[in-house]
Amino acid sequence: MKPGHTGWRHLVHSTRYSIKGMKAAWFHEAAFRQELVLFLLLLPLAGWLGDGPVDWILLLGSGLVVLAVELLNSAIESIVDRIGPEHHELSGRAKDLGSAAVMVSLLLAGLTWLLLLGQKLFG
Repeated sequence: MKPGHTGWRHLVHSTRYSIKGMKAAWFHEAAFRQELVLFLLLLPLAGWLGDGPVDWILLLGSGLVVLAVELLNSAIESIVDRIGPEHHELSGRAKDLGSAAVMVSLLLAGLTWLLLLGQKLFG
């Protein structure tokens, strides 16, 4: 960002960079595409499953957390790949840790959806 960009100008530029990042994730990251499509497909189910605003934010929020963590994992992988293609223990560890973070976010989302589904079906 250029120095002196504050207020609305900063917001416009930040939004542009964010959209650029989302496009990059869509075109270069298969896992992000899969998770985004699943999130969009589950939106109607969230409307049925959720019994109010708190349920809806739990369902939608858990999906958004997955997408955010996947974006961060992709950023880590890009940085590691930029450093070089040769195997290094720390590079592998960084990628493994990013992957583990995605798995934890998926567990959170899965548990959230299962618990609210169970509540809906079994009261």
